Amino acid sequence: MSSDRLFREPIDLHTHSRVSDGTESPAQLVRAAREAGLGTVALTDHDSTAGWSEASAAARENGVTLIPGMELSTRVGWSSVHLLAYLFDPSDARLVAETARIREARLLRAEEMVQRIGRDYDLAWDDVVAQTNPGATVGRPHIADALVARGHAPNRSAAFAGILHWRAGYYQPHYAPDPLTGIELVVAAGGVPVIAHPATVSRADLALEDSMEQYVEAGLFGLEIDHRENTPEGREHLRDLASRFGLALTGSSDYHGEGKPNRLGENTTAPEVLEALIARSSGSAPVY
Repeated sequence: MSSDRLFREPIDLHTHSRVSDGTESPAQLVRAAREAGLGTVALTDHDSTAGWSEASAAARENGVTLIPGMELSTRVGWSSVHLLAYLFDPSDARLVAETARIREARLLRAEEMVQRIGRDYDLAWDDVVAQTNPGATVGRPHIADALVARGHAPNRSAAFAGILHWRAGYYQPHYAPDPLTGIELVVAAGGVPVIAHPATVSRADLALEDSMEQYVEAGLFGLEIDHRENTPEGREHLRDLASRFGLALTGSSDYHGEGKPNRLGENTTAPEVLEALIARSSGSAPVY
């Protein structure tokens, strides 16, 4: 490690608290990161920075470096493309307005999906509310938790593979900007954007190279390559794209507490990549 680096390894740049669809508070997540042996962790709740303050205090108390972030919803047609945004200004007016619009669209989408599911299963909106923390970004994981609580699925993963899969007929899309707009918003707020897990089976047909030049010109920093849902073939494709376009490669767990099988630190990011990411940012600072 460089002697002038203020952060420690290992580095996990993608985690969720119960501010969105994780099962732990931001403070609990940071403590779990310390217990897992991490030196640095990023909090990247969906379309929300509401956990930053609590996570920052916990990071200082537990000797863990926090990279404040967010997982911003974007979409290409019917396909969801998630954008990891790091170290941006959380008070940036345009980004605040856009994330508020996305969260409202997520809520309306969830209500419509529950109405549809409720025609065939014993499920009501109150069941979803019971699984959602006040102020959290409501999403399909909360519907999944309600389905589990009602006995319609054994766990979240099964709910997503069954009732919540688009083939089941209940799925509804929600509003989100296109990736280029998302990248521009993050960069304008002083942040650093990375496309999250872009090589899963469900995203294999996005043909990112068709738009990659635009994304890079707009300020895209990197691609999340080391993620359990990226396919081996997809990872090779990402390495090729990164080489061609001069992009950084990150790795992370996408930890959700008990909401997913993903474990903290199962994939990590190289320290030189985080060093370059911090140097690129101007919106906010790591919490050392």
